[in-house]
Amino acid sequence: MKITVEIPTALRRFTDGVQSIECGSATLPELMSEIESRFPAISKHLRDDAGQVRRFINIYVNEEDIRFLGGDSYKFREGDRVLVVPSIAGGAPSNACG
Repeated sequence: MKITVEIPTALRRFTDGVQSIECGSATLPELMSEIESRFPAISKHLRDDAGQVRRFINIYVNEEDIRFLGGDSYKFREGDRVLVVPSIAGGAPSNACG
C-alpha cells in the first residue's frame, strides 16, 4: 500500500527540503514513526514526550481531519494523501492598526 505525505514549508527545514514522501504505513502512529525514521530532526516537532502527536500539529487525510476519521485507529488506504499541518500563531497586537 502506498500513501503520499505532504510536508509543509514550515517543516521542510527538518526534511532537507523534501516536499513529499511515499510511505507504506497502515496507521497514524506507524506513519509518525516512518517519517521520524527518515527525518530524525523532525521528531520533536511532531510528537510530544509521551509519543502523541503534538497539540498544534493537524493531520489531514484527503482533506479530512484525521481526528474525525478515527485518529490513531484510522487505517490508511491505497492512494491516501496525508497533509501534516502545524498550527501557526501570531499576528499584530490589537492596537497595531489604529
